[in-house]
Amino acid sequence: MISVTEVRPGNKIQMDGGLWECLEFQHLKMGRGGAKIVTKLRNLETGSIVDRTFNNGEKLQDIFVEGKKMQYLYKDGEDYVFMDLDTFEQVTLPVLLAGDAVRFLIENMEIEVQMYGEKPLKITLPNQVILEVTETDPGLRGDTVSGGSKTAKLSSGTSIQVPLFVETGNKVKVDTRTGEYLSRA
Repeated sequence: MISVTEVRPGNKIQMDGGLWECLEFQHLKMGRGGAKIVTKLRNLETGSIVDRTFNNGEKLQDIFVEGKKMQYLYKDGEDYVFMDLDTFEQVTLPVLLAGDAVRFLIENMEIEVQMYGEKPLKITLPNQVILEVTETDPGLRGDTVSGGSKTAKLSSGTSIQVPLFVETGNKVKVDTRTGEYLSRA
């Protein structure tokens, strides 16, 4: 158990029968009354976000979330199949838990899966990945009306904006947090 005043962004807690991650935290001191703690929490199982106010002195149940290294194997319908690199056990995650990260998943990629006990919560990709450009229009010399970029389809199936000099077959480095082109690899 931890005091509500010890909760900070990134902390994971259990309340109301669910698992939550603190996104924002604000300590408000009222004039005469006691302090209030205003938080923004994300449900780790459903992804929903709620605002919650606590009174000073309330206790919350903190939880330990472990990160396990896993390898992405394949997509099975709406689910994604991963293999634990320590035990070689296969884990299936629904698309909801995989989130936006699936845009950059390619077979055999090593990722981290956040686990609470034996229950997978979400996946975390490396901050940067190297993907191959599978389809893009040829860049025309001097064509900078569009800011010097064009759309390119990557080996993971997603499309991003790349500079005009990038061609089909090039490998590019992409930031998985923003989805932006970083450089050629």
